[in-house]
Amino acid sequence: MKNVRIYLMILLLVLGFSSCEDYLSVDLKQALTLEETFSKRETTENYLANVYSYLPHDWLPHDNEGSVVARSDEGSFSWLSLDYVDLNNGTWGTAHWQYKTWVFNYQGIKQSSIFINNVHLCKELDENTRNVMQAEARFLRAYLYFMMLRKYGPVYVWGDEESDDTTKGEDIDRHSFDVNYNFILDEFNKAIEVLPDEITDEAWYGRVTKGAVMAIKSRLMLYAARPLFNGCDLYKGLTNKDGEYLFPQSPDPQKWEAAAKAAKDVIDLGRYSLYQDTKETDPFLKGIRSYMGILFEQWNDEIIWGRHRSSAWDYAVRAAPPRAVLEGYGGYCPSIKLVDTYPMAKSGRFPVTGYQNNGAPIIDPLSGYTDEGFTEPWTHPIESYASIKAHNSVVGRDARFYASVLSSGMYWINRYKGDKLITFFNGGTSTYTGAGDCVKVGYLWRRMSDPTNNHEDNKWGTYVQPLARLAEIYLNYAEACNEKPNRDEAEALKYVNLIRARVNLNKLEEAYPEVKGNQNLLRELIAKERMVELAFENQRYYDIRTCMTAPKEFNGRRFGRNVMAYNYEDSWARTDAVFNQDMVFKDRHYFFPIHQEQQAEMVNFTQNYGW
Repeated sequence: MKNVRIYLMILLLVLGFSSCEDYLSVDLKQALTLEETFSKRETTENYLANVYSYLPHDWLPHDNEGSVVARSDEGSFSWLSLDYVDLNNGTWGTAHWQYKTWVFNYQGIKQSSIFINNVHLCKELDENTRNVMQAEARFLRAYLYFMMLRKYGPVYVWGDEESDDTTKGEDIDRHSFDVNYNFILDEFNKAIEVLPDEITDEAWYGRVTKGAVMAIKSRLMLYAARPLFNGCDLYKGLTNKDGEYLFPQSPDPQKWEAAAKAAKDVIDLGRYSLYQDTKETDPFLKGIRSYMGILFEQWNDEIIWGRHRSSAWDYAVRAAPPRAVLEGYGGYCPSIKLVDTYPMAKSGRFPVTGYQNNGAPIIDPLSGYTDEGFTEPWTHPIESYASIKAHNSVVGRDARFYASVLSSGMYWINRYKGDKLITFFNGGTSTYTGAGDCVKVGYLWRRMSDPTNNHEDNKWGTYVQPLARLAEIYLNYAEACNEKPNRDEAEALKYVNLIRARVNLNKLEEAYPEVKGNQNLLRELIAKERMVELAFENQRYYDIRTCMTAPKEFNGRRFGRNVMAYNYEDSWARTDAVFNQDMVFKDRHYFFPIHQEQQAEMVNFTQNYGW
């Protein structure tokens, strides 16, 4: 049985429509009227495909929404002239065009509303099919609003009304968070009532299901319970032009109860399970291959909502070491902070608890981690065909580390063109050049690069981009259980431990006996577990904002290994000289500003705090 596999195949579906230029109008193929468009099954299906096309390609930094990995503290991408740099150093403002999606999102909302209001004109489809298609569009419209809410804060909600060019810009202002939230939540619930449990026709694996909507509902309700949207002091008193408060004025602890229930509802469906490799017998290798299989075993039951990438080239070529392989750009790099966060395999503890001003790690002495010296010979758990001189920082780490991080001194992920030792320093096999196409941290991100594909023979393979998966739901539930008024520590630990067990880590309370009865410590450990488990899945950016930990997590110098050194040993020193830049987060950076183009159009529209 294929359980709710939502692998979007929009390029195959978009046959007749393109995004309109103005979000108050719609461009119909060959000037067809709405009646003509919705009179035929084919054009009706094409219109729905067009609505799907507004979903972002948000694992690619050059998409209009763009990957938020490079804009968070989990990634240190090498190209220092691309759009994310201004957002990282705090120099952006209301005139910047980078990642501005206001108009594009409202275009998609407009198209969704047209579909919702007209799909029942198509008598070539039976009523049940029309109802399901309408529910899909209802969810997609609500999801676009959700993306705007998390990015801009509360926005103007059209509801079921279609935007039009008769509405005066000066009459429009933002609706409150509660109006936004309740509309999105109601739309999600309406879609859940109608959508199927699973897709049985392989030709339509790209369509949303009940579980997909429930998973995003869980995320929405988790965000609503977190401090940013739940009575934070920063936004108290902010009103729209009608004097209505835009944000909740005081915290509501019951939102944590609601968030816990939303996550548990997904779990209780019983349709999803954490992916487990069934071939490997070695427990540690089984953990590595299970974590890798989330992406590469493309029809597995952990993925609740995802997008199938028909070619992994876009991603894998940027995660391949330049000059060491035939084609590699080498810029998709994890931050040294993410690398430092992976637990130690034996103790199960997160090794680094913080940093000194010079970038030196503050090491948990109980973790078993050391940031000095080398182990030789040492063999990589996967690339075990040859021993290496390994820096001690990469020895004895969590299985997810080896599935995700290619560090200097390791061999390339496959042997199709011979054994290739990869080193990142001046004169190394993937030498530092100072230009964009080189590794500037000392590590590459290997997680989306399937070792079974021969990249140097232009075989990049495919992978599944998880938009929502069961591990996230477990972590959502654990966090809510820890925070809700009727705190349930046992449930929180249970579901974190299920994730840790997959990669052969001990239970959290065994690694940290002091966590029992310590809500603050458990909160911190769940955040670290999210950072590792969901790394590079576009979660961390919103986690540190909605939890309001961004001022702590995303300020200060950007450090990495000293890839400017002229030998392997010296390249392991920590330095801020390679990036030579500060990460800057101010209170106003919690939300994007309302762009000056929209401010000129809607002169009474309330700007976000600090802009």
